[in-house]
Amino acid sequence: MSILLPTISTSFIVISGILVAFGWYAIAKRQIEKHMKIMKWAAICATIFFVTYVSRTAFVGNTHFGGPDSLKPIYQTFLIFHIVLATVGGVMGLITLRFAYKKEFAKHRKIGPWTSIVWFVTAITGATVYTLLYLIYPGGETAGVLDVIFGW
Repeated sequence: MSILLPTISTSFIVISGILVAFGWYAIAKRQIEKHMKIMKWAAICATIFFVTYVSRTAFVGNTHFGGPDSLKPIYQTFLIFHIVLATVGGVMGLITLRFAYKKEFAKHRKIGPWTSIVWFVTAITGATVYTLLYLIYPGGETAGVLDVIFGW
């Protein structure tokens, strides 16, 4: 099993999270142009992650947890938490970006910090899933996404 695509996709989500942190710092320093550029690149990296992940899921499948059976229920719960959080974070990200591009800055300022926090946690939990699936334990079989999520 190759870990090239999972490594690429995970790298982009981690880079996206790091860029969001830099973007948050820039706006705290009132460096608006810098903030906009950084956040644009954060969104681009998140999009590359999403396209890579969805492509891998569609054409290759997802990897079952290869660790001990005793940890499988904990891993499955963590994975479901990550997926829900990533979905919420993605939607929040789109809304936050829309407010910025429409120049609805009051709304952008309200949701932006929450979106950033959700995105940080999403990046961290995504990197944790990757670490558990490919680095700590040998990856299990590749299967359809629902089979992997629910451990069937």
